[in-house]
Parts: sequence; C-alpha cells; structure tokens
Amino acid sequence: MACALAYATSLAVPLWYQLNDQRLLIVTSGSMAPYFDAGDAVVMQNVTNPSQLKPGLVVSFWPLNSEQLVTHRIVALKNIVTTRVIPGTEQMTPVLRPDGSEQTSPHIITKGDANEENDPDATPYTRVRGIVLSVHPKWGWIMQWASSPAGRAVMLVPPLVALATLELLAVADGRRRVKPKPRSTAEERHVDAVLRG
Repeated sequence: MACALAYATSLAVPLWYQLNDQRLLIVTSGSMAPYFDAGDAVVMQNVTNPSQLKPGLVVSFWPLNSEQLVTHRIVALKNIVTTRVIPGTEQMTPVLRPDGSEQTSPHIITKGDANEENDPDATPYTRVRGIVLSVHPKWGWIMQWASSPAGRAVMLVPPLVALATLELLAVADGRRRVKPKPRSTAEERHVDAVLRG
C-alpha cells in the first residue's frame, strides 16, 4: 500500500499544480543560493502579462541562443533597439517604425543571487516562461528519483509482486481443499436405521 500510495502521490502532486496553472521545476544548480539550491523545487506561475515583470522577481526564462530553462532574479527592465541583419552582410541595422523612430522591445536583465555579475544577455519578455511563487526544499531530489526508472521500479514492483503472490496462494489454496467424499449406500442405510430407531 505504501508503494502504491507513493506512486500515486508522485503523479498527483505535479498534476495538482498543473490544474492550478502552475508548474513544479527541479533546480539543478546553485546559482540562486541561498534563496534556493540544487535539489529544491520551485513553483512557477505562467506570465500572462508583461506588466507582471518587475525588478526583484525571480523568473524562469529561455536565454537567447539556449534551450535550457534558467531561473534567476530580475535586476532591471530595459527597452532595447530591435535590429535585423542586412541581407548579404554581417551588419546589423535598427528596425524603424513608420514614423522613422527606432523600434524597441522590452527586455529583462537578470542575475543569479549567488553570481557576482549579471547574466551576459538581456532576455526579451517573450522568452519569459513564468514567475517563481514559492520554494520547496529538497523536493527536487524526490521528484527526480520518483520519475527515474529505479524510482518507478521501487514504487511499482513490490505491489505487483504482492498481488501475484496473493493470486498464486489463492490458486494453491483452492487446489488443496479436499472435496468431501460422498457417503456409500451402506453408510446411508445405517444412518437411516439409527434415525428411525
């Protein structure tokens, strides 16, 4: 029962957060220590409006030219001129609005609490995945183990073995039961004679 309950919990907890439009993320580095550390889990709420982003908030985002989600603190907001590459060259040119002014887009400047310097690149608002709402110390290690093949085996194999053993015992017990022998006609006559007296 304990193994089955542990397995059900490992599925139910992340699902509960998803139903509340949140997500549990496992922390894999110490760049935000002491706020959270490797092995912790953070609860992230999706960003629905860029106005939600303010300095001091901890956010999860996709850095430019990277597919690894990073969770760091916003230290500043900045409008950066949008540029494009001039075809056939390596040169960048600003994108202009119809009125001739340079087009800008909002970016966040981020930094890990444990890092001495800001992250190397500003991140566009559009690459921000969510805002960190809370931290659960050591949950990350448990979640990582529970989703691993070894963790699944530990949670699923004992209940399955117990069920198979109970089934085999039931079959064996059914075969061991001896059916009562039918009485012979002589025994039946003797019983009838005794009863009639």
